[in-house]
Amino acid sequence: MVQTGPVSAVVNPVRSETRMLTIGRLTIRVTTENRGAGRPLLLINGIGATGDLFDPFRAHLTDRETITFDAPGVGGSSTPTYPPTMRRLAGVVARIIDQLGHRRVDVLGLSWGGALAQELTHRHPDRVRRLVLAATMPGWTSVPGRPAAMSILMSPMRYYSPDYLRRVAPTLYGGVIAEHPDLLDEHARQRSSNPPSQVGYLYQLTALRRWTSLPWLRNVTHPTLVLAGDDDPIIPIANARLMAHQLPSGRLHTVKGGGHLFLFTRAEELAEVVRDHLSTDAALAKQRIASSV
Repeated sequence: MVQTGPVSAVVNPVRSETRMLTIGRLTIRVTTENRGAGRPLLLINGIGATGDLFDPFRAHLTDRETITFDAPGVGGSSTPTYPPTMRRLAGVVARIIDQLGHRRVDVLGLSWGGALAQELTHRHPDRVRRLVLAATMPGWTSVPGRPAAMSILMSPMRYYSPDYLRRVAPTLYGGVIAEHPDLLDEHARQRSSNPPSQVGYLYQLTALRRWTSLPWLRNVTHPTLVLAGDDDPIIPIANARLMAHQLPSGRLHTVKGGGHLFLFTRAEELAEVVRDHLSTDAALAKQRIASSV
């Protein structure tokens, strides 16, 4: 078919599929969106959050397939019988990659998901090509967040009550989240419609509280972009600086005025930063790292 006339832009059609994968005794809900021919990008979300909450961000990644999943005990995934360790959860993610037919993927982990992304890369380095760590930390050895935010984080109440989420969001997330009522309303709707189980949320907290990456982070040689907001009440930026320093191929990008949800409040901007990291060749990446030291 020959098309005539001017073409101002080419929009890649979106092919989306949600499936339930059986991994051991767990059932894991996985969603793939294919917008282009680029290498697949696996997105791992924060504590209690389903993969669907990545939608405002993944919509700007128009050149590749993106993969999200609900962690065990969250959304459409089943809750484990016993509290899983981060090591076991990393094994579950590796099997998700295998069952989707991929040999290696790029990985972006947000908050709690950033800890799991680190563990995945450490335990299964052959499954990961490039890594993005957003608003995350190296585990129990981290610089703690603000007490008011951390006390809110200990409970999953924001997933059950949209009004409560709107009320605590500025304290919990910081940045400019209060200036994005539409985004906050959508998060409130999605969180309350697909909340984690109370046991699942507790298991995620438990897995993180007994985990740290500091003893081995220097051995993770994958090209890594560390994203951090300088107004994040949950995870102070000192943690990002520490991780970027420990990672042999780490590079820090500071989001000025960014709170914990900068990946969503500034989705288009950050999608471009992530895309640049994932597409930069290895030689140029090393030059950028050397020049930033």
